[in-house]
Amino acid sequence: MAQAAAVALFRDFLLTGPLAIVVVLSLVVGLAMVVLFGYTSDQKAIGIAKDQLKAHLLAVRLYRDQIPVVMGSYGKILRGTGRYLKLAFKPLLYVIVPITLLMVQVDRYLGSTPIPPNAPFLLTIQLTGQATAGDALNDVALDLPPEITMTAPPVHIPASNEIVWRLAGSREGKYEVKIAAAGESAAKAVCVGSDLPRISTVRLRGQFWRRMFSSAEPALPRNSPIKSIAINYPDRNIDVAGYGINWIWLFFILSMVAGFVFKELLGIKI
Repeated sequence: MAQAAAVALFRDFLLTGPLAIVVVLSLVVGLAMVVLFGYTSDQKAIGIAKDQLKAHLLAVRLYRDQIPVVMGSYGKILRGTGRYLKLAFKPLLYVIVPITLLMVQVDRYLGSTPIPPNAPFLLTIQLTGQATAGDALNDVALDLPPEITMTAPPVHIPASNEIVWRLAGSREGKYEVKIAAAGESAAKAVCVGSDLPRISTVRLRGQFWRRMFSSAEPALPRNSPIKSIAINYPDRNIDVAGYGINWIWLFFILSMVAGFVFKELLGIKI
């Protein structure tokens, strides 16, 4: 019985543990980066450019007492570096763009943790300038599901057109909080628990590029008086040898190491 429980626990960690996910993702991405770079680059030209750079660097060391030769070698190193960067730019572009988009999506799951049950969190809405005329801040209403309760009166911040509520969720799950302002309503998803749900820290009106990188929810309607709805989810740190580290840094380090290992194994010049 205990052995079966241990096996089930290990299987669950292997499939859903943040550290295991980052390690597997780093290996896959490291391999994909190297293979994609190899197929989209001129390997022969890159090899020649790197050999020439090595020759010029060697000349600097061998003839360091001959100033004209050293200065000439430095000039050739600069030109060779420019030539190498030109050869590597297009393949790197093919690699960086899809990986950046992948990281944005993965960050929805690994960047933040859900709100722990019964732990307080803040819900902040920001109204547009037109919606805050008169006493509009006091007319905003919050509609909560039974599992989420308000633990303190709302705080109004007129200087930034914001209202902040302190809330708490009693049970694990994904809920919807509704906000009514100036005759219009909007909703925001709230994740409570300890799993790896897809989390959106903010919902925005417009702001396409910011939504692409920081929001996982549809845009608020263009005519909505609400500019943004945000929740202060805790940041997720992955424990590695007793140190908490953000998944992006861990992914960057591991994928680079994996890339260099696969580069050597596959004989691809980078």
